[in-house]
Amino acid sequence: MDRRLAVTRTPLHSDKAPKAIGPYSQAIEVGGGRMVFLSGQTPIDPATGELVAGDVRAQTERAMENLREVLAAGGLDFSHVVRCGVFLVDMGDFAAMNEAYGRYFQGTPPARTTVEVRGLPKGARVEIDCIAVTPD
Repeated sequence: MDRRLAVTRTPLHSDKAPKAIGPYSQAIEVGGGRMVFLSGQTPIDPATGELVAGDVRAQTERAMENLREVLAAGGLDFSHVVRCGVFLVDMGDFAAMNEAYGRYFQGTPPARTTVEVRGLPKGARVEIDCIAVTPD
């Protein structure tokens, strides 16, 4: 008997967020749409495909705007986000990233992990992923 559970995975896509630069989806909806797993977004301008100019604040804002567009493709917004992962090239950027990031969450913010990494695609200073849940 095959004990594996069949999981329906539905990809979400927004043309208002950067196209995936590898073999992955912008987001996957599972559990009948109850949970949405968003791939990490870097500060790529979807109109140009290039990294935005500026410091880590500007880069965090662009990454968050990219996440906003992918969430919107599933009829969601930041109030549905329950967890984020933040990847920084330099932990010295933590305060500036935190200030920009925090503006996107009203009320109780989601759980979060922040780690320093050696490098990110296209020379980005920050990448952010998240998990969202749909309302009952």
